[in-house]
Amino acid sequence: MATFHFLQSSARFLSKPTSLPLPNPSLSLHFPLKRLVSFPKRPELKRLHEAAVATGSAQPAVDLQNVPVQDTQKQEQSGKLVLPTNDSSDELLRIRHTCAHVMAMAVQKLYPDAKVTIGPWIDNGFYYDFDMEPLSDNDLKRIKKEMDRIIKRNLPLVREEVSRDEAQKRIMAVNEPYKMEILDSIKEDPITIYHIGNEWWDLCAGPHVETTGKINNKAFQLESVAGAYWRGDEKKPMLQRIYGTAWENEEQLKAYLHFKEEAKRRDHRRIGQDLDLFSIQEEAGGGLVFWHPKGAIVRHIIEDSWRKTHIEHGYDLLFTPHVARADLWKISGHLDFYKENMYDQMEIEDELYQLRPMNCPYHILVYKRKLHSYRDFPIRVAELGTVYRYELSGSLHGLFRVRGFTQDDAHIFCLEDQIKDEIRGVLDLTEEILLQFGFSKYEVNLSTRPEKAVGDDDIWEKATVALKDALDDKGWSYQIDEGGGAFYGPKIDLKIEDSLGRKWQCSTIQVDFNLPNRFDITYVDSNSEKRRPIMIHRAVLGSLERFFGVLIEHYAGDFPLWLAPIQARVLPVTDTQLGYCNEVVGKLKSNGIRAEVCHGERLPKLIRNAEKQKIPLMAVVGLKEVETHSVTVRSRFGGELGTMKIDEFISSIQQAIKNRPL
Repeated sequence: MATFHFLQSSARFLSKPTSLPLPNPSLSLHFPLKRLVSFPKRPELKRLHEAAVATGSAQPAVDLQNVPVQDTQKQEQSGKLVLPTNDSSDELLRIRHTCAHVMAMAVQKLYPDAKVTIGPWIDNGFYYDFDMEPLSDNDLKRIKKEMDRIIKRNLPLVREEVSRDEAQKRIMAVNEPYKMEILDSIKEDPITIYHIGNEWWDLCAGPHVETTGKINNKAFQLESVAGAYWRGDEKKPMLQRIYGTAWENEEQLKAYLHFKEEAKRRDHRRIGQDLDLFSIQEEAGGGLVFWHPKGAIVRHIIEDSWRKTHIEHGYDLLFTPHVARADLWKISGHLDFYKENMYDQMEIEDELYQLRPMNCPYHILVYKRKLHSYRDFPIRVAELGTVYRYELSGSLHGLFRVRGFTQDDAHIFCLEDQIKDEIRGVLDLTEEILLQFGFSKYEVNLSTRPEKAVGDDDIWEKATVALKDALDDKGWSYQIDEGGGAFYGPKIDLKIEDSLGRKWQCSTIQVDFNLPNRFDITYVDSNSEKRRPIMIHRAVLGSLERFFGVLIEHYAGDFPLWLAPIQARVLPVTDTQLGYCNEVVGKLKSNGIRAEVCHGERLPKLIRNAEKQKIPLMAVVGLKEVETHSVTVRSRFGGELGTMKIDEFISSIQQAIKNRPL
């Protein structure tokens, strides 16, 4: 048993997400992952930036994985490089914004017919959209060289204020129709323009560096070209979007590029194909996920764990239909506010039906099936419910952006004075589930009442205080997003941090004052009067598809033993041991261990193939093992573990699975 002491403690053979290896041991870096444009906190800098972004495509037609960095004011300390962000470094924001302008100037020098549109800074760099002929990677090299020339000339960036009429005249003079649309979207005067020398200008609120020479030409790169519809509308022109990354110095750029390579190595789309976990079949349609046997096993494990935990926490499980009469979505308001994300209706026996984009109305109908008393509360219902939402084909991205997905949806109906305890219960449940999968670091945000909202002030105040109290009681630190709540209630959003330090939005808890009114749901209080209950929406994993994608990248496909689709592979030295190998696999399976036999190749190749498939354990069988009714165990992470009896092997695996080390 000494041989397997470390197996039981999972010290060597269990999959474990590791820290990012660095090209230079003196460097250490930390990145979250977002794909949203980063806005500055200074209001005077937001106006034109927001107006420009509002005119652009919501998603690139060819998705780009933007990798921003951790928000921190720290500089190098103790040999660690902490990459700055747009919020933490005003200089970096200026560099990135100026890079966008310099790139646009370079493009129009090389391609005089190109029309400019928008060019904001984003989390890890910048982009600019052009109406022009399609570009290639060779074109990017030409553009980079022209940018280098502009930077080397050290041209000044000069801010000018002009009247709206003057701006219109100048735009018409250079025949830039997209800029005219952007000008129309700017509601404040005067209009500001930034010039690069006296050769090029753009509508812009800034900020910028003083001269182009302030940009380190060894600290930025042009990364890729993507298609992007103007204003995000597929009926409008397809533009050429050039993405770039920019940093303050060359060392920061190298660290970012190294991180990007590591993120690429962990890309769930590639790993999903290599390990045969899932696919998107174009014959069936984009954004529709096919779970292959191995991926389906992992999903089954996730679902079983999710259901068990919810039952233990007092939830009743539901199964509801995938379609409903269109009238249901009129009552819920989805047809008024969410129609662009819903599929077309279908006519069945002279009635219109709709694929569901949400599960909420179904859970409300289950609540309404009978009259409730105040004594019934809280009522907690949960469902792994599949929903369907229309997404532009260009915005689809592996498991992260799909058209059909399964939400781990739940709704709590409770009294006003139960809100805090219910929210605290959800926080505990969320932590318990996420810890099972190795996620222990979170970013928590509490969003409060926006300017336009339903519900009176008193209930908003009570709900917001209850959310704050629950978070304080839990002991979690959190940020308050003033005015960032949904129109129907305050909410808590939780982002999980993966092994690369990237942050992913998964869990959400939302109080809803809207749907209870729309569906007129009630209960009878202690005075026999009808009252409106509080409704809480909540999800822990978000969607199973997206969460599976995050898991794949978190573990780089090396799932921990308890989660691995195949836990052990039995390998015969020759095919003469195949019969015994099948007996071993049968015994492993009868003890709840996922195992298979692989043969037909020389043993070294069988071992290499198992390691490529990231199988945690290999059991090698030769003549000696057949004679002694044993196996020689090899771990993907611990190497040779020695020879042992089958029962000992099974017992050790079961103990390791029970302990669930991550």
